[in-house]
Amino acid sequence: MSVFVIADLHLSLDGKKPMDVFPGWNDYVSRLEKNWRAIVSPEDTVVIAGDVSWAMKLEDGERDFAFLHALPGKKLLLKGNHDYWWSTRKKIETFFLERGFSSLSLVHNNAVPVDDIAVCGTRGWLYNAATPEDVKIVNREVGRLTASLNEAEALGLRPVVFLHYPPLYDGQRCEEILSVLEERGVTDCYFGHIHGTQAARRAVIGEYHGIRMHLISCDSVKFAPVLVR
Repeated sequence: MSVFVIADLHLSLDGKKPMDVFPGWNDYVSRLEKNWRAIVSPEDTVVIAGDVSWAMKLEDGERDFAFLHALPGKKLLLKGNHDYWWSTRKKIETFFLERGFSSLSLVHNNAVPVDDIAVCGTRGWLYNAATPEDVKIVNREVGRLTASLNEAEALGLRPVVFLHYPPLYDGQRCEEILSVLEERGVTDCYFGHIHGTQAARRAVIGEYHGIRMHLISCDSVKFAPVLVR
């Protein structure tokens, strides 16, 4: 059983907001499906680290979720900044259950065991100015990440962290998130959100204070899930 990751699928199978209009995203859905089916087996797990669908409401994303469900493997979904469809955990899980999307589940205030690792994570946050609203959001995200890591510890498994926002980018640091990662001994952190060649060059990739940083936004990894273990 292997674990893969990818972020920023930005699905819009209803045609309302296709990504094909952006350079390099032509036929991205068919490319993603071809690559996914070539490397992911039914017994594998794929973490999708945010920006799953452009749908504004949960019901509006049904075609996008059906597309994901039809792909091989179990999918673990995290929230991204454009996942406006994201509702309460109970509502999402009920929706998936009623539609038969049994291969889709959430990473949200929890950890998911996959063999010898625990899939941990949250959306994260990266801000330019510490406004009161920023501080509130960061504290909430730190709480969710901590809860996830606490569950991994209780399971006795090695935590691997998946975020949507990078914890540091272009000289900016989310100190609170980074402190949690360092204090809890996290060795691998995967993140998305960053698009385009120029932007990717400003991302911190590789080892940073003992943590291996990985950029896994869809276009950065050529629309193919990346092997984690």
